[in-house]
Amino acid sequence: MSGKTSNLQRIGAASGIAAPMLAFACMLLAIWSYPPFSWTDNALSDLGIVPGATGPLFNFGLYTSGFLVFNFAVFGLLSYFRSSWVGKTGSVAFAAAGLALMGIGFFPENVVPAHYLFSVAFFLLLPISLLIITGAFAFRRQAKITLLTLLIAAAAALPWILYFYIHYVPGVAIPEFVSALAGSIWTVFLAFKMNKAALQSRS
Repeated sequence: MSGKTSNLQRIGAASGIAAPMLAFACMLLAIWSYPPFSWTDNALSDLGIVPGATGPLFNFGLYTSGFLVFNFAVFGLLSYFRSSWVGKTGSVAFAAAGLALMGIGFFPENVVPAHYLFSVAFFLLLPISLLIITGAFAFRRQAKITLLTLLIAAAAALPWILYFYIHYVPGVAIPEFVSALAGSIWTVFLAFKMNKAALQSRS
């Protein structure tokens, strides 16, 4: 790995670690600032149209973390999978998920149909990109991380599958949170792995 590639990979890794931290910090602060919010009856995006500090805080967390996810995919994943066309395909899909997350923040719930389209795109692209990346790890014969990525992809998709088939809650905040949390766990894990590989290549 060249020095330039190593540096880009470390930038991507740092973005991957920062993105979930920022997103969930802003989300939880927005929930704390708006006591009427209900995990069972609301969508997380309902927070984005609340007056005062709640809406801007929530939306800031979305479009800023979306930008960081995009950086993680472009600077990190694409260089990490530089010799794998399957990995590159998954990286591009993950970058598109980051752009969709930015769109959710830039176009709050009252901007129709843009908000809905970006939301659907994000929650579709997240598990799809992870499934593609699962294939990339499988081709590398990395059994443990292949299984982990597959399980995370399932965890990102399952809350939505159950929601549409069972409709276990009136609102979508819970499937949104669980799906995003699953993707975030994988992102942080791979970011640390990516950063370690970049440091080892320079030593």
